[in-house]
Amino acid sequence: MKHCTALVILLTAICTAPIAQAAGCIKGAIVGGIAGHAAKHTAAGMAAGCAIGHHMAKTAAQDKTKQTTAKS
Repeated sequence: MKHCTALVILLTAICTAPIAQAAGCIKGAIVGGIAGHAAKHTAAGMAAGCAIGHHMAKTAAQDKTKQTTAKS
């Protein structure tokens, strides 16, 4: 039950965040939550997955911007 409460709190925070800031966070939180659940640390996995997913999405967006400006 403790894990379900943590999941609800995290998903509520994610869903109320501005869309630009949540890029990659939801997918990362899901993957991290599943991996963390296997290690008995669901909430920590979701938080880490969110941070990593957001970082990867931000990096991908920057790379896409660089490619677009280089082609012009």
